[in-house]
Amino acid sequence: MPLQVRDLDNAIPLWADLDGAVLQLINYSENHTFLVSVPGDEAFALRVHRPSYQSVANIESELAWLEALHHQTDLPIPEPVAGRNGKVLQQFETPSGEQFYAVLFHFIAGHEPNPDSNLVDLFGVLGRYAASLHHHVIAWQRPAGFERQAWTASSILDSNGLWGDWRTAPGVTADMRPVLDDLDASLRRRLADYGTGPDRYGLIHADMRLGNLLVDGDQVSLIDFDDCGVCWFGYDFAAGISFHETHQAVPALRASWLKSYQAVRPLSDEDVAMLDSMVMLRRMALLAWIGSHGETSLAQLHVNGFAEGTADLARRYLRGALWP
Repeated sequence: MPLQVRDLDNAIPLWADLDGAVLQLINYSENHTFLVSVPGDEAFALRVHRPSYQSVANIESELAWLEALHHQTDLPIPEPVAGRNGKVLQQFETPSGEQFYAVLFHFIAGHEPNPDSNLVDLFGVLGRYAASLHHHVIAWQRPAGFERQAWTASSILDSNGLWGDWRTAPGVTADMRPVLDDLDASLRRRLADYGTGPDRYGLIHADMRLGNLLVDGDQVSLIDFDDCGVCWFGYDFAAGISFHETHQAVPALRASWLKSYQAVRPLSDEDVAMLDSMVMLRRMALLAWIGSHGETSLAQLHVNGFAEGTADLARRYLRGALWP
């Protein structure tokens, strides 16, 4: 059950300058996100973390990376606001006695891109952003105690995967299990052969999908680092086309992303060839996520036909050509 505005009565006083704030729930997925409007046209976004999803160490590590990116890059990303006690991560109790962690961010204007619009230029921006992130993390010295989840073949494809078990997702039938099982085995084998060298595997955003972009004129902001973790760098492209892997525009988006990415950080032929595997790994993660997050509007929006589309992509991938 989503949190209600009244559940945040004990949260708002944790930050200064929020007197008279009006709250509105604007997103409910892994976490709750509330728009916080205060007199004088100032606005913030309050992220309330879902209990048991990320540990305190994980959240603090995400925030440490955000701080480093703010100081060491020019990427347009969320900026946290410290509470009255000087800490960015705050804890509060609802009137019913439940404990939650929350982070307040300065509000970023913009709208989510429409997947049916021309996104070629946007994916050029995403390619540059991804390359800048990866270039940064290769050189960045992580602080002591840094801790984020690893998005690996096992943590995505195993029955106890981070986002659930794709085998029990809605629409996965006995008829499609053989091709999905073959895909599962192929991904594990190819990713093991590809390896996790520092030139291809490290800390990434891991969720650069359209829903985590805000477009305001010529400005594109990248938000929601909550799923950041260690993974293959090419996975950030795969996340960009989340839920839309079967769209006919994907080859053009891929080309635009690659061109901009390689202008910042060149890739090897092997890196480029592995993008299809990253797309299928992400697709299987999303299949599991839809099964374990059926209460969310995002899962409900995409559930119909998602398993069938995944099986079709798997057949094409296993034949050696994900897109014509």
